[in-house]
Order: sequence, then structure tokens, then C-alpha cells
Amino acid sequence: TVVLQGVVPLDARRFQVDFQCGCSLHPRPDIAIHFNPRFHTTKPHVICNTLQGGHWQAEARWPQLALQRGASFLILFLFGNEKMMVSVNGRHYLHYRYRLPLSRVDTLGIYGDILVTAVGFLNINPFVEGGSEYPVGHPFLLKSPRLEVPCSRALPRGLWPGQVIIVRGLVLPEPKDFTLSLRDEAAHVPVTLRASFADRTLAWVSRWGGKKLIPAPFLFYPQRFFEVLLLCQEGGLKLALNGQGLGATSLCQQALERLRELRISGSVQLYCVHY
Repeated sequence: TVVLQGVVPLDARRFQVDFQCGCSLHPRPDIAIHFNPRFHTTKPHVICNTLQGGHWQAEARWPQLALQRGASFLILFLFGNEKMMVSVNGRHYLHYRYRLPLSRVDTLGIYGDILVTAVGFLNINPFVEGGSEYPVGHPFLLKSPRLEVPCSRALPRGLWPGQVIIVRGLVLPEPKDFTLSLRDEAAHVPVTLRASFADRTLAWVSRWGGKKLIPAPFLFYPQRFFEVLLLCQEGGLKLALNGQGLGATSLCQQALERLRELRISGSVQLYCVHY
């Protein structure tokens, strides 16, 4: 899944998102998928097409453009085995069957009248569970005083099977640590996820001080974005970092239901906390 977040300028005529087979300027590379919203016509619409050997193929057109001048947007491009599906602001908009092998695509090109605030590349679902057509597409960049670190969020209903906690942010230039903890009503901390940049380890820490290292590559890097997903399931929590599943920790259902606070601290700048 590719996520594109941005704003359409008030005077926008058109922009395009191209999934290209190369990045050369001359000759022009093949374009497996050309997504082209047009605002300047009598009836705004979207064109999808494929460029092969310098020649455009038959274009596909979708009326009733789901984007508006002057408005922000969140577009998800979801790639399946035979076709790409596109959702705009959480609603399905179109699908386009591949005319060139998707394996040839190695470049994303964005051109024209568009203000881009974020581009993200996500696995459809790092966990086995879940059957939604599209992955959850929460905005990447949200600047708010409520996201200042240390950051605390109330969990009025605790956690329940199927719920996902999403934390996105940026690692600071000289990081020391990152901690995500879940606290119960008595201010106990049944479970903590801790990243140590000194020895580049990731671990689960229990309320009794026990430490269980997570045997996986350390995926936090200075001045790089990160995404932490915690999936609540019966018997504990499953972890994914930057789209890669990294295992689980055990916690009984009663303990999960008693959790009342999510707390995040450390050497990061937060952009999104969602649950």
C-alpha cells in the first residue's frame, strides 16, 4: 500500500502520480500506472493509463472526481495480484488492472499541481488477522500540542481483541531511548515496550522489572520516521515495527481490559497516536 497525503491548490489544473519502470528523463521510462486527476475541465475527472515504449494505451476515465480544489486529501493505492485499487479520504474510488508487470515498477513520480505533506509505504497488514479491504489510513503528519513528548492518552474502555494502537513519529538526531507503556487503574505498568539506542535492543519489560529481548533487527534510526503497531488479541499483544511483525507478549484478557493509560516517552517527535 502506498499512502499519499497532501492538499490540492485552489488554482490546480491537474496532477499525476506515476508508478514508473525507471527514473530516466530521456528516454522517458515506461509507466505501469498513471493516475491523473484533472480539475480544469467542465466535468473534473480522473484518467488512468499505461505508457509503454513511448506510447500511451487506451485511457480509462472515472467521472465525479473525489478530490476538491483547496481541500486536503488522503489517497491509498492498494496493490493486489491483478489490479490496483484506490481510496480517497477513506472511500473506495476506482480500480485499474495492470497492463505491465508490477515487478518492473521501481520509481514513484509525483508531478503537477499538488502540495505533498507525506508519502508512506505500508504492508497491507503486518498481522494475519483482519479482513478489511483497505488498511487503516490515518494521516501521517498531525502537528498538535497534544503530541508533545512525554505523551499520555486515556484508555477509558481498556483494550479488547482486534484493537490496534498506532504510533508514528520521527527519531531525534541523537536518540537515547524510546518507551511505550500501558498502565492500569492502580498506575501499575503491566507491559512496556522499550527501545535502547545505546545497545540497539528492543525489549518487553514487565511490571516486576523482567526484561525479554525481542530477537529482531533494530529498526529505529536517527532522523528517520517510524511506525509502531500493537494489536490486541486474546492472550496478549502483537507488535509490528515499520510494517514488520516482531512477535508478541502475553497478557491475560482481564489485565488488558483494566488498562487505562497509554504513555509514550523518549527521543522521538510524535506525529500520530491512534487507537
